[in-house]
Amino acid sequence: MTTIGLIGSGNIGGTVARLAIAAGYDVVLSNSRGPETLADLVAELGPKARAARAADAAAAGDIVVVTVPLKAYRAVPAEPLAGKVVIDTNNYYPARDGNLAELDSGTATSSGLLQEHLGTAKVVKGFNNIWSQHLGEQGRPAGAADRPALPIFGDDAAAKRTVTEFLDAIGWDAVDGGDLAESWRSQPDTPVYGTPYREGPADAPAIRALLDKAER
Repeated sequence: MTTIGLIGSGNIGGTVARLAIAAGYDVVLSNSRGPETLADLVAELGPKARAARAADAAAAGDIVVVTVPLKAYRAVPAEPLAGKVVIDTNNYYPARDGNLAELDSGTATSSGLLQEHLGTAKVVKGFNNIWSQHLGEQGRPAGAADRPALPIFGDDAAAKRTVTEFLDAIGWDAVDGGDLAESWRSQPDTPVYGTPYREGPADAPAIRALLDKAER
């Protein structure tokens, strides 16, 4: 069975872990404070979950979800992620992260910075435009008329297929928004960020239309 590694286990990371376990995956969780601080979450999740240090979670995961503040992206261990599919949930919040000139000018994206840091890993942007509560509550089985969708972005087609399959397993369709250079379309202050899920599940055509409306 595929193992999902998590670097960061806060609201989004914990929700992804719950959904993954419900779908039959094993999960390895980590955070910046050490595995002992995740004991309660691991106990809640049950025997398919364990806690580890970030490098060990990266090594254990077949798919690894990086869900840390942007200002900490350089601390993500690159070596154990070499060649792996990495889902980046991050957003750029200058008040939290400090101003980064390349992001302020639009010459780079936050996921592009992580891709540059990780080298041969295959970064796919995902889970960044939705609140954890909505992510946990709105998934639907395949074929459901009201099945919701999430946008993804990446430079590697095979990696995006892998992430699409993972999203399908946990109750979500995927909308391919393009490469990492286009991932600004799902960042804060864009139409697809947060809003479409407030009234209930937003399907793939709705998400596609909102991506197309995004403006810099």
